Amino acid sequence: MRLSVISAALVAALIGFGSTIALVLAAAAAVGATPAQTTSWIFAICLAKAAGSAWLSWSQKMPVVLAWSTPGAALIAASAGHSMGGAVAAFVLAGALIFLTGLIGPLGRLIGMIPRGIAAAMLGGVLLPFCLKVPAQAVALPQIVAPIIGVFAVVRLWNPAFAVLAALATGLGLSWWTAPPLLTITLPALTFIAPTLDLHSLIGLGLPLFLVTMASQNLPGFAVLQTAGFAPPVRPALLTTGGLSMFSALFGAHTVNMAAITAAICLADDVHPDRTKRWIVGPTYGFFWLLLGLSSPMILTALADLPPQVMATVVGLALINALTGALTAAFADPADRFAAACTLIITTSGVAFGGVGAAFWGLMAGLIIVVTERLTRRS
Repeated sequence: MRLSVISAALVAALIGFGSTIALVLAAAAAVGATPAQTTSWIFAICLAKAAGSAWLSWSQKMPVVLAWSTPGAALIAASAGHSMGGAVAAFVLAGALIFLTGLIGPLGRLIGMIPRGIAAAMLGGVLLPFCLKVPAQAVALPQIVAPIIGVFAVVRLWNPAFAVLAALATGLGLSWWTAPPLLTITLPALTFIAPTLDLHSLIGLGLPLFLVTMASQNLPGFAVLQTAGFAPPVRPALLTTGGLSMFSALFGAHTVNMAAITAAICLADDVHPDRTKRWIVGPTYGFFWLLLGLSSPMILTALADLPPQVMATVVGLALINALTGALTAAFADPADRFAAACTLIITTSGVAFGGVGAAFWGLMAGLIIVVTERLTRRS
């Protein structure tokens, strides 16, 4: 075990947790999760990531690390009208679809036929409202939000991966300066949540969650592995993450998937000079996620005392890079730009129809326009 392996795994885990935990908490609040269910959600997804990263890295002998679905959390946080039981059913469906994609080859190819620009536009429409909230928070609480934005902007010039973590630390420090939290050491517990078969949640939340996880997390995660010179274990990874997502969903967790940004940290050549031994970073990364899961009650108690403006600001800043990538991909192909724009507009509107969320209707509108335009050009 090299010190570089430990440091890379620790940094990757801290960035993955600290940069998007506020978004996961927003998702839990959107579906009406109780404090016990929220704690169970975080603990279950940390355990799933720890187990999946350790198993895939050991079995495949390459550094395969998992993450929770950040765009999926944003999708959940932007949704409305879903109960916790309905959300759990949607999470189980998303995990089952990921599992089936790995099990059934043609299904994976069918998903791959969705134009990248349309999927990216749907993701952009989900992320944009969160980023638009940041200026309002700066006006509402300038003495704390302005320094957060300033630290984020400065640290981003030095190291973009640490920028959100530094912004969160700044918000914690400024908020606790006047009102330090009362922290107690308690162990988390898993709370079983019975799924409620709600068709609106399954279609309006489960299906879009599956699509954004595949398009915005799993595919980039496989690409990062391939870029680093490893053959992506697509089938084992999809079967593992899909199975773990289905099981952990019963305790409140949304989907786990391939990591991209944090994976790049674990795949660097300086982590371990021997490529055949670099897989060790995966179990080490999983160990740190286990520790984060065990510490989650204390962390959640600390975050609960923050002003809502701080959490909204950190969430918005954390999603800027993802929004930039989504919008770039959405309008990269000139032939699909109109369809992508319509998808973006409908999804951003947040308007639900028939109890089904805007993300689904945005995706459907974009696909209909793409098919119509291509048939017209051919004729």
